[in-house]
Amino acid sequence: MALFKREMSAAQVVKKSREDRFHGREIIEGVFDNFFEQHGDRLYGEDSSVIGGVAELNGQAVTVIAIDKGTNLDDKLNKRNGSPQPWGYRKAIRLMEQANKFGRPIITLINTPGAFPGKTAEDLGQGDAIAQSILKSMTFKVPMIAVIYGEGGSGGALALATTDRVWMFQHATYSILSPEGFAAILWKDSKRAGEAAELMGLTPKNLLDKQVIDAIIPESNSHKRVFAVLRTRLHAELKTLGKVPTNKLVQARRARFRVF
Repeated sequence: MALFKREMSAAQVVKKSREDRFHGREIIEGVFDNFFEQHGDRLYGEDSSVIGGVAELNGQAVTVIAIDKGTNLDDKLNKRNGSPQPWGYRKAIRLMEQANKFGRPIITLINTPGAFPGKTAEDLGQGDAIAQSILKSMTFKVPMIAVIYGEGGSGGALALATTDRVWMFQHATYSILSPEGFAAILWKDSKRAGEAAELMGLTPKNLLDKQVIDAIIPESNSHKRVFAVLRTRLHAELKTLGKVPTNKLVQARRARFRVF
């Protein structure tokens, strides 16, 4: 029986999630106002795959951090197709600490196949940078919302998704590793990636059913419409989270991830 347009298989969702449907900077410009970008981790260097800074959401100051894959070949190569280096995660940590200090909510936008696995990245503390981002996210006293708008791969995504709310775009994925990697480990055959995708339950619908995520953002050919929906939902959710006492906010965030 043929699948209806809205009833995509897991393998089809994986394919869709890897397409250049949205870009991090495009979402920032479409949802937020007066974005002021900040650079560098104040330790080693600048990672252009992580875009971050201060912006306004309906007049409210927020900190926005996006993992971006790039818009053309040169940009993708420079950003390693959205795979951050340790200094990219450390930049994100710096911006989140700044947001916490000044009481600004934190919104992260995620599209990454995973953290960059190169030798230099490992030598310069990739694992520690991801761990510190997760650990410190459990302490911040401001509302935090993560939006996975493409691929949400492994610890590279979790580093910026340890938040009060986790949302996904309709054709995004969120998983411990790629279906190809899963199939190669389980069956020694990466060609069974489609089968692995079904088994992994990495689609928004599956993850919502299991309460791993909290909401699905519908997609359409009109990016303006998608951004308008996202802006409205973010504004409403930040209002709700803003009413929660800070100690209860942190406790609930920690309890959420201890379940997993």
